[in-house]
This record gives sequence, structure tokens and C-alpha cells, in this order.
Amino acid sequence: MNFTPRNALASLFTALAVTLIAIGANGLGFFLGYQLKTSILFDIYGPFLTGYLVLFVLVFVAAFLGWLRSRWIALAVGVVAAGVAGALSIYLNIASQDLSGATFAQIFEYLFQLNVIFVSAATVATVAAGPVVYRRVSATGVGRSRQVALVRAPAATLADGLVTHIRRKKVDVELANEQWDAYVEALNTCGWNTVEVEPSETLADSVFVEDTVVMLGNVAVITSPGAAEREEEIVATEVAVRALGLKVERIEKPGTLDGGDVLKIGTTVYVGSGGRTNGEGIRQFRAIATKLGYTVVAVPVTKALHLKSAVTALPDGTVIGYAPLVDNTELFPRFQPVPEQHGTAVVVLAADLLLMSKAAPKTAALLESLGYNVVTVDISEFEKLEGCVTCLSVRVR
Repeated sequence: MNFTPRNALASLFTALAVTLIAIGANGLGFFLGYQLKTSILFDIYGPFLTGYLVLFVLVFVAAFLGWLRSRWIALAVGVVAAGVAGALSIYLNIASQDLSGATFAQIFEYLFQLNVIFVSAATVATVAAGPVVYRRVSATGVGRSRQVALVRAPAATLADGLVTHIRRKKVDVELANEQWDAYVEALNTCGWNTVEVEPSETLADSVFVEDTVVMLGNVAVITSPGAAEREEEIVATEVAVRALGLKVERIEKPGTLDGGDVLKIGTTVYVGSGGRTNGEGIRQFRAIATKLGYTVVAVPVTKALHLKSAVTALPDGTVIGYAPLVDNTELFPRFQPVPEQHGTAVVVLAADLLLMSKAAPKTAALLESLGYNVVTVDISEFEKLEGCVTCLSVRVR
């Protein structure tokens, strides 16, 4: 996880929200359980004060470390945080009560009744509110800067991701997570605020968030993935872009369009027509883009998974690509071949700053000779799944 002021602020609000919900639910439970006696509300907060403070601290730490990125992880955090906080409340209540003469069963019943509402409320609040508040505060905090990049953490099933044009290789999921963290850190270091789309533990290819949305100014075009296994990925992405206050358009079936097939150069948008994007998807996209002042140019893609697996563009509009993967280089006004397959993809972070794969040192040297500053990241595990640096984020400006 990235240790940034924005992360700390989002974690603070998340912990505060969870704790306040737990306090409110706990108070309501006792209020109803004690026949609507308001006096009970003042009596219960003292014994639970330490528990509330412990819950706040534990949820803050969990959010700061990125453990509330999904509801399943939040559930585990909620159970542990509520259990630890509740256990301390039990200990303090044992120390403060005169239980002489009471049987063990009586003591257990007393403590269980006193504590169950708090533990239940804290757990539910962590699961229901934790991930939502964290994402919303993150989105609000960065929405004003317009230097936003959407990212999505790898699924536990990443190794089962689709491969089409290359031979399947074993994916090290633990290493992939480390590489993803480094990728996100590179974006943050270079001035981009990352907003996380809620991850999925079952959608293997969901880390390649670029394929689920195309940005046209302040309009987010939710795509229609060409692979049936990826269709559910768009749901969480739409939630994230709506949280940023963006207008949403959609590509509908039978049209298919992957974001990796869309290359924007100024007001010209090249769309790759190939295995994942079909003619109907291009027609729908053209109708949306034309209204916004863009010109859409369809180009064939038969040698690579996506258009941007074969070509991307430099800030000056020059298209770069690995020639053996490009169907027709003459379709682009300016084409610069690169010497390595993994050098085809660059993410433009600024007018003179590019992000690219560490696996293409010759291409990096070429781009530096053209006057660009180049930041490289190791994404070897994602490259085994036909991924590249552009696949792992979506820039919102």
C-alpha cells in the first residue's frame, strides 16, 4: 500500500465512520433491549470506551495498509478488530464488576449479552462501510486535482487469466502483487493520485482495468468486454467512475469493445478491430466519440491481443510500435519502430515523462535519446498474461 497523506486521510475517515456506526448501533441495541430507557445510553459508553478506541486504531491501520480493498478482506479485518476490541471491553468489565458469588455460567451470560451487540455492530460496520468510505474519500480527495489514475489490485486467481497470442507460463501471484504495488507507487511518485476500483478475488483478469473503461474528457465510456469471462469486470469500474463525478456512456451487446483497443492521439481515436473488439462496438463508440468532437479511425489488429499491445503514442503524437505486431504501419501519420516487443507500450505521465516496462531497455534508451524522461517498472508477471503498462491503469484528466 502507498503511504501518502491521501491514504492517511482516507484511512482516518474510514476508521471514524466504522467506529461511529458501531457506537450508534451498540447504543441503539441497548436502548431497545432495556425497554427504551435513555439512562442506559449514558451507562454503557464508559465500559466500551476502550473498545471503541481500539476499534478505531485497528481499522485505521487496516485501511492504511490496504486491507479494506474488498469486502472479503474487510470481513476478516472486522472480525479480528471487533474481537480484540470486544475482548478488552470484557476484561475491563470483569475488573469493574462485583461478581463475587456468581457462577461461571452467570458471568459468561452477562459478558456475552453485554459484548455481542458491540462485536456484531463493529464487524458489520467494517464490512459494509469500510471499503465504501475509503474509496469515496480517496475519490473526493483526488477529484479536484484531475491527475487521477484508476487502478485495480490483482485477483487471487490472477494466474488463471486469459492468454491468446502467447504460450501460457506460470504466474507468481505473490510477485505480481509486489510488482503491482511498485507500479502504483510509480504513478503516485510521478504526480498521479491513484483511485482503487474495488478488487475481485474471482475475476482473474480484472487487474487490467484499462479494458473496462475509455476516458473521453470527462465522459467515461464503460466498455463491453470481448471475452465472456471478463464481462462482470465493468460493474466495479462503473461504481468508481461515478464516484469521481464523471458522466457515463456505455457500449452495449452485441457490440464488444476492450479499452486496450483504443488509442487516443489528440482528437483522433484509433480503435483496433480484432479478437476482442467488433464492428458493432466500434459503431457505438464512434457515435459517442463523434458527439464529443473526436474522430474515430478503425484499424485492423490480428497479430496482438489489443491495439495497444502493438502500438502506443508519444506526447508529440508519434506512434511507436514493434513492427512485427503491427498490421499496417502506414495507417499512422508518424510511426517510430521500437526494437523490443515489450517496448511497444508507454504511459504518458507528463509532456516529457513516460512510464514503460523494465523488459525493454533498448527502447527506453531510444526514447531517452528523443528527449523523454523514462521511468521503468518490472511487470513480468503481467506480461505473462499479455498485459502491459497501459493495461494496469486508466488516467482521468
